[in-house]
Formats: sequence, structure tokens, C-alpha cells
Amino acid sequence: MGGVMGGSYQPLDSKELQQIDQTARSILSDIGMADAPDCVVEPVTDAGGHLDENGRLRFSPDLIDKALNGFKRDFTLCGQAKENDIQLGAGRVHAGSGGAAPLILDLDSGQYRESTLKDLYDAARLVDNLDNIHFFSRSMTARDMPDVRLLDLNTAYACLAGTRKHVISAATEAANVEEIAKMCYAIAGSKEAFLARPFLSMHCNMSVPPLRFDPESCKIGAAAVRFGIPLHSNTFGQMGASSPVTLAGSIAQTIAETLAGMIFAWVLNPEAKITFGARTMLTDLRTGAMSGGSAEGAIATAATIQMANYYGLPNSVIAGATDSKIADAQSGYEKSLTVTLAAQAGCNLITQACGMQASLMGCALESYVIDNDMLGTILKSLSGVSVNEETLALSSIEEVVHGDGHFLGREETLARMQSDFVYPEIGDRRSIDEWMVDGARDIRSVAIDRTRQILKHHHPSHLSGDLDNVLRDRFDIRLPRSSLEKV
Repeated sequence: MGGVMGGSYQPLDSKELQQIDQTARSILSDIGMADAPDCVVEPVTDAGGHLDENGRLRFSPDLIDKALNGFKRDFTLCGQAKENDIQLGAGRVHAGSGGAAPLILDLDSGQYRESTLKDLYDAARLVDNLDNIHFFSRSMTARDMPDVRLLDLNTAYACLAGTRKHVISAATEAANVEEIAKMCYAIAGSKEAFLARPFLSMHCNMSVPPLRFDPESCKIGAAAVRFGIPLHSNTFGQMGASSPVTLAGSIAQTIAETLAGMIFAWVLNPEAKITFGARTMLTDLRTGAMSGGSAEGAIATAATIQMANYYGLPNSVIAGATDSKIADAQSGYEKSLTVTLAAQAGCNLITQACGMQASLMGCALESYVIDNDMLGTILKSLSGVSVNEETLALSSIEEVVHGDGHFLGREETLARMQSDFVYPEIGDRRSIDEWMVDGARDIRSVAIDRTRQILKHHHPSHLSGDLDNVLRDRFDIRLPRSSLEKV
């Protein structure tokens, strides 16, 4: 899918873009990054960086320029089904899931509990069935996995088995990346087939604010690049905590940190597919906790996207990380604000745009269904207004005022009813009387029923039984086969 075009919302003017760019470059060249492991120091210094007297890795202006000119742009993140391919770059907007929530709001009890591998698989199945959600980034941590190796492997498997859409997963340790890659090669049919159509990419937080490398994450990023897995270079700067309290300062630092990870991956492999994942988040300074639904965070996110598009880099952000614990009015207005600004700014991959609650600490399956409706309207808002002789409809206006007095029965009205309008799947547009007769239910109640219906009937079968047998013979898959079967 090409993606709807965004980019009309630009909170920064041209001078401000240049100021933030120059500040980010100065951070990289004059302040540098601490805690760089040997696997980072050697390739970066060989490419023109250097370690200063304090052991900080600095990036020369020439290296920064070469990397910014050399990063791959406008590439495709593929689905296992070709119709789910995502074309990045040039302000193309796609929305998807994301997060690593340790808790899930149980569909039956209505109480939060630890999330499991089966919950993750069910979330992937839901997303596979929801048209306005374009990719599945793993949303939960499978707390029932006994160690990180099985967690990483089975997280990738549950996501890939649950949806034909592009999957974004992660690894806890670098040693686990190879096994994930080999599983992808087996699903694709060969390593070459996967490299030609990579249907899984990997989140990696190589930089940790303020201005430090995470050694293990750097090894994970290096492994992903080595095995041909597209990489998302993500950084989470929290205003007032791990980055400056000002919007501009937090944005500049987060950009520098994100570019540091990207440059490292690029010097390892200039052909690597790397997404610019700067995530400028807000800290509620009254409590010190992250706030995912703030107006300030939404503005910072949009400005960060504008900077990514200024560089011409494929990009992703977090938007939709509401602070509300359930899919209520607070959840709705916070998600709508943050996702809308990200979309209008032209973000390629809006992660956490659906399903997440409680500042990313919780996930609710019914929220995917509600948020799918929301995303449909937000994506529609990007389409703008088509103005031409046909759409101005002067002749139709003249005919109607001298004829029936309404436009409802006209041929063009009936034609455009299906082509020009977005209709909510569960949003209620009925009269009050109809709503009352039907039980006067709120949207969450309707969404829970719809979620149960999807999970009962939608069982993806793109991984054939024979292929699944091969995967289970070669890898320690912990998701019961019965979870994949229709009951």
C-alpha cells in the first residue's frame, strides 16, 4: 500500500528546521555519545569519528553529511501477502500497533493481568482483520515465556503466524537475532527470498538518553543488519527527565541520539534499510511518569516528523499512547489528538496508534477495534478537498433547486456514497430511539462483542500446516498448535 499523503501540518518554520538540524549535528560532533562498545567504536572511528579524552564517541561533520546523503530512502517493508506491502518515504502515512505492554485488560474479567503469548497472537489476528491498521508491531510482552531466548523467538513467531501484514518485532539479546532470521528465511523459502521481500523488521534502541549507547542493543542492531533484517533506530527522550524540558532541546537531542544509531548501522552496511525512529515523549513533571496523551508530546512528535522529512528519511514515531486505562472518552481524545498530528505531519509509520492503554503499560484487545474506526477517519482527513468543475457541481445545484429540491436520488450522489465516504464499523450513527431499543450500549461494549466475533471466526492460514510443522521441528515454538485452529 502506498499510504495516504500527509505533511500539511508543519509546526516548524524553515529557520527553526535549520537551527534544530545544526544543534543535533553539534551534539554529535562536539559532545558525542558515551558508553560506546568496541563493536561501535571501531567501525565509526574507521569512518571518520573519534574518541575524545573523556571516552565519548564523536561523529565528524563529514561523516554526518555522508551518512545523511547515503541512507537508503523510499524503501518497502513487505507483508507476507503482497497487498500488505508498505512503501515508506515522501510523507506516506501508515498506522499500526506497537508497545511492549506487560499487562492486558482481560476481555472476560475486565481486569488487568499479565500478558501471554496467546494474547499476542490474538492481537495479531485482530490486526490482520482490521483494514485501517497497516502493520503489526508487537504490542505485548509474553510473560509466560521462561527465558529471553524463547521470548524473542516466540514473539516473532506469534506475530508472523497471526498476520499477513508487515511485522515489527524485537530482540532482547543479540544471540537471538540469528534464530529469528533463520525462521524468517524458512517462512520465505530461502534467505534470498526474505532479503528480496523482508516481511519482518526489528525495533532497536541503540541510543539511551541522555547521549549514551546501549552496548547490547548495538550488538542487536549489528546482528539485524548482518542478517538483512530492516532496522528501526529508535530513541525515547523524555522531556524534563532524560532530555531537556524545552520542546526544541528535547527534539534536537533525540534526533542526535537517533542519528547516532543510524550512522553506526549505516557504516556497517550502507545498503541496510534503517528507519529514523526519534520518539520525543513527555514526562508529567508532577509525578515523573511518562505521559502518552499530552498536547506537548503531540506537538513534539509532529515537529520530529517534520525534521525526519526535512532529512528525507523513512521515519516512525509513537502516537496513540493514551494515559487512560480503558477505551473511554479520555482514551479517545488523547489518541485522536496525538495520532492526527502525527498523520498530518506526514509520519511513515505511526506505531502504538491502536490497542494501547495506560501509557503503554497495558493493552486492550477491544481498543484495536475502536481505534480501527478512529484511524479510518484520521486517514480520511488527509485526503483534502478536490476542487474542479465536476466537484463544484454548479450544474447539479441548478438542476436540484429547479427540480426535486434535494440531492439524495441523484446518480453522482449514489456513486460517491461508496467512493468518497468513510463509514465507521462500530461507531453509532443511529437515532436515539434506535440506540435505546438496542440496549443503549456504549462503544466499548459494542467493540468487545466485535472483538470476540473476530477472534472466533478469523484464523489466518497463510502459514500452511506443512510449513508450521517445519518451523516446529526446527525451532522451540511454545504457542500451542490448538491456538492456531478454528474451534
